[in-house]
Amino acid sequence: MKFLHISDVHLGCTRYALPESPRDFFDAWIDILHKYAIGEKVDFVITCGDFFHKRSVPPETMNYAVAGLNLLKDAGIPVIMIEGNHDQKHTDSEYSWLRSLANWNLVYLLEPTNEGGRITYKPWDEEVARGGFIDIGRARIFGSHWYGASANWAIPMLTEAIRENRREGAFHILLLHTDVEGHQTHPIPALSIAALSELRSVTDYVGLGHTHMHYVIDNWAFNPGSTEVTNISEYRETRGVFVVEVDEQNQVTAKHVQDYHQRPFQRMSFDVDGYADTAELTRDLLEKVSREVRTNTEIAPIIEITLRGQLGFPNSLIETKRIRTEARKATGALHVRLRNVSVPVEYAVAADMPEDASREHLERRVVEDLVLRDNRFKTKVNAISDAVIGAKRLALGGEDAAQITEFLLQVLSAPKPDEGIELIN
Repeated sequence: MKFLHISDVHLGCTRYALPESPRDFFDAWIDILHKYAIGEKVDFVITCGDFFHKRSVPPETMNYAVAGLNLLKDAGIPVIMIEGNHDQKHTDSEYSWLRSLANWNLVYLLEPTNEGGRITYKPWDEEVARGGFIDIGRARIFGSHWYGASANWAIPMLTEAIRENRREGAFHILLLHTDVEGHQTHPIPALSIAALSELRSVTDYVGLGHTHMHYVIDNWAFNPGSTEVTNISEYRETRGVFVVEVDEQNQVTAKHVQDYHQRPFQRMSFDVDGYADTAELTRDLLEKVSREVRTNTEIAPIIEITLRGQLGFPNSLIETKRIRTEARKATGALHVRLRNVSVPVEYAVAADMPEDASREHLERRVVEDLVLRDNRFKTKVNAISDAVIGAKRLALGGEDAAQITEFLLQVLSAPKPDEGIELIN
């Protein structure tokens, strides 16, 4: 027996609002089907949640879904699915788009039922296209819901429900969409290893989904990772699909494969410390991009550039559009994302002033800190601070614009700007 284990396809994902993005997720999925479902002549495919990226599915995304599923149907390969958190039905409806795919005889959507507060299983009913488990050859495959933070509560009931519906001699598979303790990347509480282990007594293979990285627990619980990168924060994680073979003694050999169409991602950072001129920063940054970014990728990459350090001029002066445009030209990238996490000159003023500092001292310190954070004016900090504070006092005292202008000219043209001057009271 051989089957393909996929999860987190996220069809319809519009990563960074790029028009090419939905096609990326389809291309990854369809390449997997050609290579590892049809190419490997598997008996069936299991998909462990988040087939779609959103509950509301755009027409283009549904076209992609139907095209791939029809490809498998024509090849005689059944597809078994469960709902993930991204493709659940809405709370005010019994239907989801996965339910529609099941009604169209394109997938088997497995869902246990809740009777009297207990999880129960019913066999797949072809007439109504519903059921909690299905037999395909030697395999008996069970579904589950998305339980979220309640997964630890649900596992004992799932275990008992599966135990009541085991088949002698069968290879028992459970599809489960959840994070697992020690492997989670999401903030919600994960399913504990202790709770997951309860399923060992009733299953031979637990097919996991939800966490977008590959891991295996005791050659029994398998998470393939997402088929594509939904966010650049995931780009270093190992992802792919499992081609699983089961021998006559129910021994599992699972091969994790990653050789299929995927959009490459690249990340680099740039230290902005010491830059007082925006053109100089842009020049040096683009030179670094040309040196470090790989340009010989078969598929155009998505590049993220992160600015770090202490920025010596206002954020608004960064040449964002020019950097992105010229970096794309230099690298052939599909998209360049500029992420600025530097500390700008506008922030963190007077952070270390004592709580009992006078208003006058605090006022001057705020102005000095703002001036110091712009490298262009560091050598004139006293003169500029005097000018700002003096002009403010003149304005509050009712002086007209001409007098304030004359004052500013006198202060800023003083021969020793860093030694300060006596302000007008």
